[in-house]
Amino acid sequence: MKALKLTLIAAAVASLVSPLAAQAASEFDNFTPMTGNTTPVNPGSATPYKLSSPNFSQETISDRGTQNTLVPGSYSGNPDMITANETGVDAGRYLFMPFETGSAGVIRIDLQDTNYNTRTTTIVAPGTQGFVAGDASWWAPWGSYLTGEESWGAGSTKGRLFEVTNPTTATANTGNFVQQSIIPRVSHEGLAFDNNNNLYFVDELNGGSIYKYTSANPLALNGSDFFSAGQTFAMKVQAGGQFEGTSGAAITGLATWEAITNTTGGALAGISTVLADGTIDGRVSADNAAVKGTGFNRPEDLEIQDLGDGNQFLYFATTDSDNDANSANGRGRVYSFNLASSEVKLFADSNTIDAATGLKVGGEFKNPDNLAIDAEGNMYIVEDQNGGVEDVWFAMDANRDGVAESVSKWVSLTTQGAESTGLYFDKFDTTKAYINVQHPDDGIDRTIMLTAPAAVPVPGAVWLFSSVLMGFLGFSRRNKKA
Repeated sequence: MKALKLTLIAAAVASLVSPLAAQAASEFDNFTPMTGNTTPVNPGSATPYKLSSPNFSQETISDRGTQNTLVPGSYSGNPDMITANETGVDAGRYLFMPFETGSAGVIRIDLQDTNYNTRTTTIVAPGTQGFVAGDASWWAPWGSYLTGEESWGAGSTKGRLFEVTNPTTATANTGNFVQQSIIPRVSHEGLAFDNNNNLYFVDELNGGSIYKYTSANPLALNGSDFFSAGQTFAMKVQAGGQFEGTSGAAITGLATWEAITNTTGGALAGISTVLADGTIDGRVSADNAAVKGTGFNRPEDLEIQDLGDGNQFLYFATTDSDNDANSANGRGRVYSFNLASSEVKLFADSNTIDAATGLKVGGEFKNPDNLAIDAEGNMYIVEDQNGGVEDVWFAMDANRDGVAESVSKWVSLTTQGAESTGLYFDKFDTTKAYINVQHPDDGIDRTIMLTAPAAVPVPGAVWLFSSVLMGFLGFSRRNKKA
């Protein structure tokens, strides 16, 4: 149901300040929670999702088969996390995503190009600089594109963070691909910046840590200056050194940031593990006995949520965490981290209420991986499972306390052998969202555009009157929706 966002007093003020009090930017959160699994379809479909509302629609806007027909070898496959050019000239025009393959690259989709055959361009050719397992994807505050390798381990030469410095102007294969070596090597997936331009990242490992990089030049106008000097920290929750595993309790409580590099990004004596090329091993450094970084079970995506009062939550998903080593009754968690209070909370897991049944979601909720936030601040959780049982969940946190009251099946993937990745809500056209379907059995990876109706603003006086009624009657505008 639509959360009541305004108190009676706030609604009264809003009605005086403005003749229109918009309730929503789009109708993505207006749906009927689904139950059950889908029947896998093979070969894949250009419309691969079961949708929870007849008012939603889906459309393929780019696919691997077409691109490799037009330019052989340009699309190695497994498109992963999605972002857009969120600032600068033509902001919101382009989508960017890396390939999560052994020969990775980066593609750009021009949302203003109506020609299906010309809108997608590979701007970083597969295999450039030995790039593998591209996963992370984020638009930097100064106006460039960041990605990283979800591949790291002892003796590896990977685990690198890269910047494309000319993402919107690059032509085919001409993206300026720069390794930012100050960032310690880890298995990259989630990236996020807070309001102070701190950069957060994860080590996607069974026992991986959460990290923060604080630049000495947080207001830098380019990546060269931003990454020229700064310090990296690992998150330590309470006493630190814990590991969730597959039979451990959620790790919550107050957290501190423990330095694993010095203030210029170099080695911190007795703490940093330095690799042969002079870069820092983020994984081993976080595990240092003097650091005791908390080990989560496969931390994956990150998201930042603005709370409206200047504060923010950082969210992260831990795909393989569990409390009883039994995936049949659910597996995986999503955590929230309050940047102001430094408190880690359990946001959602298999014990969260399924809005469709009123019971614990249990085994329906497995392996949360990707996270996304819509224009209203609602959280969506994408599972890492095969098509037929994989779902995207809408999480209701009406009071924004970092703990979800319920989850609801929002869309379900039907394509056999496939996995959803990269859900991204358009920040300039809030009726649009984008999601990738990777490694389907037919080999045709796709980028799908989801569309929902725009919400209709309600006159302030009517909204005030409705607020009064809802306050007295406990009425929800849409009683079928989570």
